[in-house]
Order: sequence, then structure tokens, then C-alpha cells
Amino acid sequence: MVISAETRAFIDAQIARYPHKRGALLAALHAVQKERGWIDPEAMGALAEIFEIRPVEVMEVVSFYNMFSAEKQGRHQVRVCTNLPCSLRGARELVHALERHLGIAAGETTPDGRITLGHEECLGACAWAPMMRVDETYHEDLDAEQACQIVDALK
Repeated sequence: MVISAETRAFIDAQIARYPHKRGALLAALHAVQKERGWIDPEAMGALAEIFEIRPVEVMEVVSFYNMFSAEKQGRHQVRVCTNLPCSLRGARELVHALERHLGIAAGETTPDGRITLGHEECLGACAWAPMMRVDETYHEDLDAEQACQIVDALK
């Protein structure tokens, strides 16, 4: 089974909330990504069947929003906000420091599959720039040393 019974029940409940099935697609994608770590082609096919749309339509949504990934991700997602306020306060240097520290480029996953490093256009925490999101947790007002300590603490 590509999508667990629990996730399928969540998706069905979301669909019931909307006048058109498609309205629940974003919620379904979040649920599937949480369950599988990414939106792989099999999951896209399963979602296409549930929503009665073509798989390419699911892919279009996945590729449009940067919070979804069509590529296998590490156990932890580390995303540095690189929008203007964060960049003005050193976010680009933060990304470069993490790249050097982890030995990978932004967009890549460490060889042990522990961390996927990336950047996002805006995480909505401009007052506390620069900041990064680690999985679902925001870390704010960072410098490179603090960012490296945070990723080192990830198991």
C-alpha cells in the first residue's frame, strides 16, 4: 500500500471539507510527505487516483511549491531562509558555512542520509533574521557557529 490507511483516512476527511475534491490536494500532499519523507512517483499516482486527476497534475503542484519534494530527502530537513531580510543579515554566509560544515551543497543530502540542506525564499520570520527551519522547528537570529551546532545535534 503506497499510502497508509491512517493517511488515507486523513485525506478522505479533508476531501469531505471541500466542495471539490481538488481543494484538499495540498493537505493530502503534506500528509503523504510527512508519512514518506517525499512525494515519490508511486505516491503521485496514488494521489492522482484519489483525486481523479492525472499524475502530471499532482507533479505540477509538487514542483510549484518549494515545501514539497519530488526527490528523496534526508531524515532532517535544514532550510535557511534566503529572502532579502535574512540575506541582509547574513543568511547566504550561513548557507555557505553549513555547506562547508556538512560537505554538501544546498539541495543535496549528506551521504549518511541524515540531513538535506536547502534554502527557502521566505519563512515569515523576518524580525528574527537570519533564521533556518530544521524539520518543523524555527531557529532564529543565528550566526554560522550556532547553525553548525544545531545540525551537529541532529541524530
